[in-house]
Amino acid sequence: MRLISTCFRTLLLIASVALLSACGYTTEQEVRSFIDTERAALHPVSKVIPAPKPFQAAVYEEVGKPDPFSKQAFVQALIGTAKSAKPSIATPELARNKTPLEAFALESLALVGMLTKEGQNFALVRADGKLYPVSVGNYLGLNLGKVIKIEETRLTLRELVQDDLGEWSARTNTLNMQERTK
Repeated sequence: MRLISTCFRTLLLIASVALLSACGYTTEQEVRSFIDTERAALHPVSKVIPAPKPFQAAVYEEVGKPDPFSKQAFVQALIGTAKSAKPSIATPELARNKTPLEAFALESLALVGMLTKEGQNFALVRADGKLYPVSVGNYLGLNLGKVIKIEETRLTLRELVQDDLGEWSARTNTLNMQERTK
């Protein structure tokens, strides 16, 4: 057993010496000459690139035609003209004249007080430093918000919002009374 182990070690040593002797010493000059000969042997393959086609500008005659890049044209392409021609819940709201409070975002409005006159509740809303009386049925905010209820500490609004496909939906929002700061 010991003889086999010794023979194995000797064979391993001889194989290692043989492998290491195969790795000869190369100089920098030999490496550079090898790189130069390999570079000289390479020939890049090039394809002829065809000349670009001349640009033909399309003329858009917009007289009497809708803008093809508008959101409305995109919505009509998605849901079809028959569905977009159907009257929506916002049609009467869009046809009426806007009130001054509809120029402000709901977040910029402040409910500062309540009044009762002849049994009817009025809210005092501050916008841009001015006070406005608001009653049920008045409109305020950017989302066609209609006041549907006035309570002691808040206004309840029904807003109409439009989604990405152009469909209108109603949602309820509130404007709460601001606490008085001293």
